[in-house]
Amino acid sequence: MKTLFDNLSKKTSKMVTNAYSTSFSLGIRFLAKKFHDPIYAVYGFVRFADEIVDTFHGYNKRELLEDFRKDTYKAIKQGISLNPILNAFQEVVNKYEVDHELIDTFLYSMEMDLDDREYDQSAYEKYILGSAEVVGLMCLKVFVEGDPQKYEELKPYAMKLGSAFQKINFLRDYKVDTEYLGRIYFPQLQFTQMDQQTKLEIERDIEKDFAVGYEGIKRLPKDARFGVYVAYIYYSNLLHKIMEMPAQQIMQERVRIPNNEKYALFFGSYLRHSFNLL
Repeated sequence: MKTLFDNLSKKTSKMVTNAYSTSFSLGIRFLAKKFHDPIYAVYGFVRFADEIVDTFHGYNKRELLEDFRKDTYKAIKQGISLNPILNAFQEVVNKYEVDHELIDTFLYSMEMDLDDREYDQSAYEKYILGSAEVVGLMCLKVFVEGDPQKYEELKPYAMKLGSAFQKINFLRDYKVDTEYLGRIYFPQLQFTQMDQQTKLEIERDIEKDFAVGYEGIKRLPKDARFGVYVAYIYYSNLLHKIMEMPAQQIMQERVRIPNNEKYALFFGSYLRHSFNLL
């Protein structure tokens, strides 16, 4: 029976999520149980694509990514894949009618990462759209459970929240991106190094995205709201930690929130949610 393989595929996506992201794994736990497997599947898909361009050094990344793209669409068309990650993902795409344009846009952003580059404003916006905003929209498709009106209503908020998360990742990973991967995402840094003024400008831009994204969280279906809020709280605190650091420090180390602090944040989030303070 295919059910056994499908269940194995879902467990594989969950295992990938747990292995790569403590924060994302914890956030998923606070979603309604019906959303767990679909969101694990989305994360597993985007994580594998990201691994191709970020860590598979010494291999033909472009060929691997192209194969991954072809296998993705083959899985969606046939409704099955022997790759458990793609098998779980195709089920989500077909069940929740995820627009293939979202997948195309995401994979294009991964392709952009194949070359060492500095991003101008246009490329930066395209990369944010593909690597973060459309991933938020894939998750939103799951959360609204096929309600097209609700999806269109929440779409701009989900995009802004995804944008904020990604820009924070860029600040957090600035040292690794610039020194080891040859990437400078922020267009303000094309011709200069990070300084305090530029860092402040970037942080203010993120705060604007966050403000819009938070309004969207409050409008999410109740079953999805708390899990997304937990992710918001984590990234909000990560941003505040970054804001307290000088620009020079951002260039020298990756910013982290220790696991014990994460658990404290999530417990505080639970209390706010329980008392309807969200």
